[in-house]
Amino acid sequence: MFYNTGIATYIWVLSNRKPDRRRGKVQLIDATNWFQPLRKNLGKKNCQFSNEDSQRIMQTFLDFKETEQSKTFPNETFGYWKIIVERPLRLHSQFTKKAIETLRFASSDEDLRRELFLRFGQTLYENFGKVRPEMETILSAPAKTGESEDEEEGEAKKPAISEKRRKKLLDGTTWERDRRLLDSARLLAQKMDNKLFGDHNIFRSQFDNTTKELGIKLSASDRKAIINAVSWRVETATPVIASIHKPGKIEADPLHGRYAVTLEGKPAVIEYETDSELRDTEQVPLLEKGGIEAFFRREVLPYVSDAWISEQTAKVGYEISFTRVFYKPEPLRALNVIRRDIEALEKESAGLLAEIINK
Repeated sequence: MFYNTGIATYIWVLSNRKPDRRRGKVQLIDATNWFQPLRKNLGKKNCQFSNEDSQRIMQTFLDFKETEQSKTFPNETFGYWKIIVERPLRLHSQFTKKAIETLRFASSDEDLRRELFLRFGQTLYENFGKVRPEMETILSAPAKTGESEDEEEGEAKKPAISEKRRKKLLDGTTWERDRRLLDSARLLAQKMDNKLFGDHNIFRSQFDNTTKELGIKLSASDRKAIINAVSWRVETATPVIASIHKPGKIEADPLHGRYAVTLEGKPAVIEYETDSELRDTEQVPLLEKGGIEAFFRREVLPYVSDAWISEQTAKVGYEISFTRVFYKPEPLRALNVIRRDIEALEKESAGLLAEIINK
């Protein structure tokens, strides 16, 4: 149909005035073998539809019958629900010297802040105004060709670092914030004895109690920054609890991540923090018997027993795959045929080896 391209061609016939026999149905026609070769290629085009081929396609469409080249399906055959599958966040936590040190550069651009620290040292945190002019000169230096974030061909060279990043790096309050995080983490580490916590829920509880005891006031973002710096994912760790509900206020529903448990001898319903790195999606056919729940129990839970379906509404989509409908697998060769080919190759290679040695 098109010159100088090898793409497949699909003809869509759409109508909102279908006759009754076509309503709610999709007819697929495979006409890939109905063509006439050209005597001379026109670019990549080497074949064309003859009038007979076009008539054959039209007649197949109008007949609306099941044949090897014509298949009819209900609309729902091609539909699916797209669901989000969540899994709980599992963390270990420990105040280590290496983890605490990362807080020195917590306010973004860690690599660049690290380079600046190597040049200016503690002065960045203790007397930022003293080093700011020199920093501004360094950060405003023009980029080498191809290094600028905003560079366009023919334009004058721009600074290697964008204005937004430069502004934040030249803001003394960001360096002050990092020093405050570092100092707070060091105090907490001393008080909590650098203990390894295999249950992040216990760690968070002790973390909050210790900050109160030490009189350390942390914003929500600062608290999160410190906790993230000293925590890491461990597959076998205890799941991190996001919220706890009293029975009766919310119903347990393991399929959607609400689990009935006993905490401190009392019944409760809990929800876990989700691990974004383990988040996945599944496509559930609209014709699935038992719907989403049956599919989830059969295809997901046997392999990841701690998974649940996100409460977000499942999205409905459609996908038509001609390959899936019309694909005809080539039959495998018989074993005796394969054996004969191998024996023939062995004889041929043995003969070549003898010829080389004799020479």
